[in-house]
Amino acid sequence: MSYQFDPSVLREYDIRGIIGETLGADDARAIGRGFATLLREAGGKKVAVGYDGRVSSPMLEHALIEGLNASGCDVVRVGLGPTPMLYYAEASSEEVDGGIQITGSHNPANYNGFKMVFKGRPFFGADIQKIGELAAAGAWTDGTGEVETRDIMEDYIDRLLAGLDGIDQERLASLRIGWDAGNGAAGPALEKLVAKLPGEHHLLYTEVDGDFPNHHPDPTVVENLADLQSLVSAKSLDFGIAFDGDGDRIGAIDGEGRVIWGDQLLMIYAEDLLRRSKGATIIADVKASRALFDHVAACGGNPLMWKTGHSLIKSKMKETGSPLAGEMSGHVFFADEYYGYDDALYAGIRLIAAAARLGKSVTELRGGMPDMINTPEMRFQVDESRKFAVIDEVKDRLADSPDDVNATDGVRVTNDDGWWLLRASNTQDVLVARAESDSEEGLERLMAQIDDQLAKSGLQRGPQAAH
Repeated sequence: MSYQFDPSVLREYDIRGIIGETLGADDARAIGRGFATLLREAGGKKVAVGYDGRVSSPMLEHALIEGLNASGCDVVRVGLGPTPMLYYAEASSEEVDGGIQITGSHNPANYNGFKMVFKGRPFFGADIQKIGELAAAGAWTDGTGEVETRDIMEDYIDRLLAGLDGIDQERLASLRIGWDAGNGAAGPALEKLVAKLPGEHHLLYTEVDGDFPNHHPDPTVVENLADLQSLVSAKSLDFGIAFDGDGDRIGAIDGEGRVIWGDQLLMIYAEDLLRRSKGATIIADVKASRALFDHVAACGGNPLMWKTGHSLIKSKMKETGSPLAGEMSGHVFFADEYYGYDDALYAGIRLIAAAARLGKSVTELRGGMPDMINTPEMRFQVDESRKFAVIDEVKDRLADSPDDVNATDGVRVTNDDGWWLLRASNTQDVLVARAESDSEEGLERLMAQIDDQLAKSGLQRGPQAAH
């Protein structure tokens, strides 16, 4: 029998919808059937399934497993935990061929969705569309499958701690760190992790609560870091680390409460890594600061600017053999002594390790970065049918520009004032703009160039669109 998904649910990087409106148990069952069909065709048989702390997650897990079993796949249930724990279940076991995490990530509480990994690679784009095609045609394989429950939390925690191997224990014992789990799925794992860490640790909001009563779990929004900043200030801690709802994105502040953005974290990780791996390719998305690309080059690395999107970055890492990549959104990917997926808990451990190896405090490392003046990520609504067309029009108009025009993902234009970016979101009907300069006047001139290009395409920067 055929099944139709709501057209808004099958997205570029994952599957996502609103519970009771565009996403429910029948969708989860159909996703399970489609994923299992594709995995069986590729010679796979066993799928790890995990879920986040949202109220709807257990219901979706039950239906997803039914679908996976009905199309002949066995399931390993790893239970409630962060998305990277599910990735670990897939990456660390030769018998597990795929993985699905039920998670709404940083979306509002009434959203949920699915992030998938397929035989060690990200499952996105055309893969996700294929699930829709199989459902519409009812072209699922039939079979039966078994279900086992496996507690992998302790193994996962021990694997995270391996990131501190070889670090001076005395230095680690002197650290005082604040952590904010935001009532997301990383909370229980974080409690177990810090119980095994040397030093002094202060935790916020580790109780999993899908209604997010304290603040929304998106560490790239400054307001969501206020409680962590207060904690670090009140207790004079060395620095603080925050997580998103499913634990695959990191946020950080230094001992003075200054935010350390995704590209600035990557500067620290890259400097540490390039001391050991000269010439390595370090990947960052098109929204990252010029200071990062300059710093990677200065440390003897090969900086590579790539498209935004965790699945796209992971694929590019595999292609180039890059040991480290990151995004402004706080996704950081370590293939250096790790598996190459985005894991915010591991990124927290590697921040501790990097500061120790570099012989500087996190506050010193943050303080040593150049003061760039940049806009936040500006997002504004534009009709779905126009968003990519507008970017093409801008590219055409800038074909003969004396400025450096990079069309890797949208349009990033670099000139004497700095750079500006205009790109279409892959997941929403919005255009994203950003600019960076070393002076306020330069930033104004860059913003004027963005507005000029938008005006020529009959648009203007409207009110900010929600994530």
